[in-house]
Formats: sequence, C-alpha cells, structure tokens
Amino acid sequence: MKLSFFLLISVFLLTSISAVNAQHSVKIQFDSSKEVSGQKFAIRDITPGLPANWDEYNFVVLEYKISTSQRFHIGFTTENGYNELRVMSYTPNGWNKLAIPLKFYRRLPDAALDLAATYNQPRYTGWINLGGKRGPLHGVDSIGIRMNAPINNPTFELRSIALSVEDPGDQYLESKPAVDEFGQSNLCEYEGKIHSLDQLKKEWETEDKEIVPTKTIQKQNETTGEMTSITVAVNQYNYSQYGGYLQAKGKATGFFHTEKIDGKWWFVDPEGYLFLSHGVDCVSPGGGGNVRDLDKRNGMYKELPPQSLNANSQRRGISFGTWNLFRRYGENYPEKSREMIIKRMDKWGLNTIANWSSAEVMNMNKKAFMFQLRDVGIEGGLMGLPDVYAPDFTSKVDAGCKASVESYKNNPWLIGYFTGNEPSWLEQEERLCGMILDGPEKPIKTELKSWLAKGDTPERRKQFIFKTFRIFLETVDNSIKKYDPNHLNLGIRFGNVMGIDREILEICKDVFDVFSFNCYDLYPKKEMMDRAADITGLPMIIGEYHFGTVDRGMAQSLWQVNSQQERGVAYRYYTERAYAHPGLIGSAYFQWCDQDLTGRRDGENYNCGMVDVTDRPYKYQVEAVMETSKRLFDIHTGKLSPVEQAPVKPRGHGSIPNLWNK
Repeated sequence: MKLSFFLLISVFLLTSISAVNAQHSVKIQFDSSKEVSGQKFAIRDITPGLPANWDEYNFVVLEYKISTSQRFHIGFTTENGYNELRVMSYTPNGWNKLAIPLKFYRRLPDAALDLAATYNQPRYTGWINLGGKRGPLHGVDSIGIRMNAPINNPTFELRSIALSVEDPGDQYLESKPAVDEFGQSNLCEYEGKIHSLDQLKKEWETEDKEIVPTKTIQKQNETTGEMTSITVAVNQYNYSQYGGYLQAKGKATGFFHTEKIDGKWWFVDPEGYLFLSHGVDCVSPGGGGNVRDLDKRNGMYKELPPQSLNANSQRRGISFGTWNLFRRYGENYPEKSREMIIKRMDKWGLNTIANWSSAEVMNMNKKAFMFQLRDVGIEGGLMGLPDVYAPDFTSKVDAGCKASVESYKNNPWLIGYFTGNEPSWLEQEERLCGMILDGPEKPIKTELKSWLAKGDTPERRKQFIFKTFRIFLETVDNSIKKYDPNHLNLGIRFGNVMGIDREILEICKDVFDVFSFNCYDLYPKKEMMDRAADITGLPMIIGEYHFGTVDRGMAQSLWQVNSQQERGVAYRYYTERAYAHPGLIGSAYFQWCDQDLTGRRDGENYNCGMVDVTDRPYKYQVEAVMETSKRLFDIHTGKLSPVEQAPVKPRGHGSIPNLWNK
C-alpha cells in the first residue's frame, strides 16, 4: 500500500511540475509604436520551483491570455542562448492553457510533404509555426514574449508555467464560448460582425439582387459545325468567353497556350485572345468554418451545425460555412452557392479558378481553371521528393497522371497542371541525404550509397538530389503528354525563388511550359523575377500570395496589414507591380474564403479570404480586385503604371530583429 502510494507520487512529480509556491501573474502591454515589442521574465518569478534542466520533459504548459489573434513569439533563455517559436491563439481575450511540445525547441522539424506541413504545427487552443534556434534546454532561467509590429497595443498575461512528460492537452478556460453560432469569433467585436440571422439574411438579399449583365452569343462547334447559344457576362473588363482580352489576339489553337509578343509573355485563350490569369486559390463554397477535434475543445463552441446537415454535406466533417450556405439557400445550397461563385468572379474581374479548388466548381466550365496532379509519388518522408528508383515508380506516375488528366484532355477551359507545391527539400539537400542514409532500406538509399561511394562531398549530395528531381519531373511530364498533349505543364510552385539554385532553374527550363512560384512578400521583387525569367526563358505564374489582419479573431496571414481597408491597398500594390513584369502571365490570390477560425489540419487560421465564413465578401478587398482587374492589360502592356499607394506598416512572418521594448 505504502509502495503504491509513493510510486503514484513519484509518477505525478515526474509527469507534471507546476507551482510549488503561489503563482505570480505577469502582464505585457505591447507598444504599437515599436518595430518589436516585448519583455523577458525570470521563470522563478512566475512559477517558483521549476528545474533549469528540461531534459526529462516533453511539454511546457503556459496558462495565458492575449487580447489579439496576432502572432507572437514565445522563447526561453538557456545556457546556449535564446530560443523561440511563433504562436497564434484561437481564443483572443480568453484564458487558456497551451501545451507546447519541447521537441520544437530542441530539434529541426520532421520531414514533411511541403513547407506548410513542415513548419505549421496544430494544437487545440492555438497553433505553432516553427522558427528560431534549436538546441538542448539546459539552464532555462527566463521566458520571453515579444511581437513584431503589434496592432492596437495588445496585451499579454501569463499566470503559470508547468512542465510535463505526457501531452496534457490544451484547455479553454472561459465560460463564454470562443466561437459563435455563425462560425465567427465570439471573443471580439468588429465592424460588420453578424449578430443575428435576420441581419445576415438582409445582407445576403442585397447581394442576391445585384445584377451582373449577361448576353447570349452564338458559337459554332469546330467539329460538328453546329451552332450553339452561350450565355456570357457583359463585363467592364472586355473579356472574351474564356476571360481573354477582346482587344488583342494571338494564335487560336482551341486550347490555352503561351506566346511572347513584342517582348511580353501572355497566355492565349482557346479563341486566340491574349489572356492574363487573374485568379484565386481554394475556390469552393462553404469555406472558413470547418471544426475538428471537438473532444479536445470543450466549451469552445456556442452551437454546432446540425448533424443531419453534416451527413449530407459535400464537405468533410462539421462546417459552419456549409451551415451558413444552407441558411442562405436551403436544400439546394450546393448548386446555388456554386452559381454565386461564378457571379462574383464575373463581377470582380477574376477569370481563373486556381489551385486547391473545388472540382464541382471547375467542372461547371464557366471559368478557366488549373489544378495539381495527384498520386505522382511525392513522399513526405523525402521532404517532397519521390523515390524515383523504386521499380514501380514509373508505372505509378503513369497511372496517377492518367487518372488526373485523361478526362480533361479535350476540355478547352483547362489551362494546365501543376506537379507539386513548395517542396521542403530545397536548400536542405544535405539534410535530406542524411535522412535517407539513416532511414529504412529503400531503392533511393541504395542508389545514394552507390553515388556517394564515388565521392562523398556536400556538392555531390546536392547533385544526387538534383538528379533525382530531374528524373521525377521528366517522368511526370512524359506521362502528362502521353495522356493529354493539349494542356500546359505549369510546373511546381516553389516556395523560395530568390535563393533557388541555378541548376534547379535549368532543370525547369527543360521540362515546364511555365515557371511557377509562391511569393509571400509586399510585392514580388523585380530582380528575383528577372533572374528566374532569364535562366528558364519561361513565362511565370505566382501561385500564392495574400494579406490579412487581426480584427476577426484570426491570425493575420503570412503578410500582415493593419486593417481590412489596408488589405485592399496591399492587394493592388502587390498585384499591379507583379504584372508590370513582362514575364508574368498569371497570379492566384490565396484564398477564396478565410481559413477555419480554429485551424485547418496544420493549424493555420488566417484572415486571408475574399469571402468570410458567413458567405459575405470583404468590401475593401473585392473593390481592390475590381479596380486592378480593369487595369491589368494596360499595366502589362506598359500603358499604365502600377498604383503608388503602399499599405501602412506591412510585415512578413519571418524572423524578427533581436529588439526588446522593456
């Protein structure tokens, strides 16, 4: 009996150490006049008795409240220096416990499919983005909380720090639910927030009554010669049926292709009209409101969507976005919501359904579209590379490409296919080789050993990864052309083009029809685009970019601005500068709807949408899209200059200066 009692006490002490004495709360007022604002505190002043060596623990548990959803940095001073991570809270203005895995401080991220999967880590009351230094947690004596470019002088309160061996989970500590019945944050107020269904229905009705003029045109089928009637929008953008510019023509081939005319690259639509792909990613009805991990989020939701709706939904799981569409359109919401998407795109001047979008929306064949191939062998354990040396690699790629492209072979609305997204092995080639050598026996490991037997240097390791990458791309390209010779190979949307190796660009030159990259920045830098264009000789697409803020209780996106109005300013500043480059022929804003308030699968909960969870457009954002849509042709031809107005105090999401506001 006594032995069992002492064993129980020992397990408790090893599993979790909280305050031995009384807890001491600390509070920070972030200063918005500072570039970086924050403070450090001695851990003994918050929770006395915690050990300085954390080797035996796997989690640090913080009980805190922050008045904003803006990202902040949590770091610890150790005998090896200062080590921090970026954290975003799902519960601004509410107390919660967040358990942070200590492995995020100790070692590099595990291998994953792409950059987001590598660096984003979901929790239940917030999420973590990996950054900072890595190393042992020895001599831990203080905690630092700081923020880059704080908006509206937010506050942070911390009232306990604990250590744990096992994952204790996260805990929302307030009685007021964090999410309301519409999927909005219940912990903050903002202009335009919905407080009743009547209010929401009135706003929907106003949009429903808006008329986007259409006209009927007669088209002759090139194969049968039959005449058919087609309804197209009468728009202020002078678009053709497919979204090309009626004032300029190239060669008509019946499918999208590229041409360089007078030193400037263009897409050309199936009818021969010059075309700039002005698009949006993740075009899908009912976004922004998915709910996950309900058993780990007690008390966070005021009311959940009806189970009957979830069972019938075309979306997976519980979704406030879908519930709001049902409230708007009734049982016919899938069809009606897709029709509204097309109406909005017609009105806003968007002519492309870009990556990650709904197949149901693409297959309406009312807007040009592009999408990513599936099942081409990419492996998370290889940081986004496939094992091209596996005996069945080519046959698997062939089957995957056939399944993806064969049904679209004769579809003129399709622009082309992407092979992948933001491979995480770039600039990590040596590390990937080490992981392969330390990993299980596989054909790629055997091939790498054979390669290194002729010389093992950092350069040869890099060349092995490049060789593997080339085999992968050429295999995929051959399969695309085999099953669909009519559409374009749009490449891989790389995540970092500025530092990309020249040899990678040379490989892309030999395989792709278009060079694609994602670029989260204030605007894409000319020197970066010049380098990519000069080496590849290809036209370019920007696959992702966006701007967000914090007033809606969501994180501010990869590029932060101070208000919803500034989101529109930033959109125009970025997009118009991008299309001033003679090589850019497409862009895709990420994304159609805000991300889920309590996080998508990797935790992200960005305010980055053109539409919110209640199915209402962001006024300033879409007004900016419309104005830019009117100007893109003349900007690309050089007749107009991009707008000069830049957003106020925009900030990226990367590392921040080592500054502190005491």
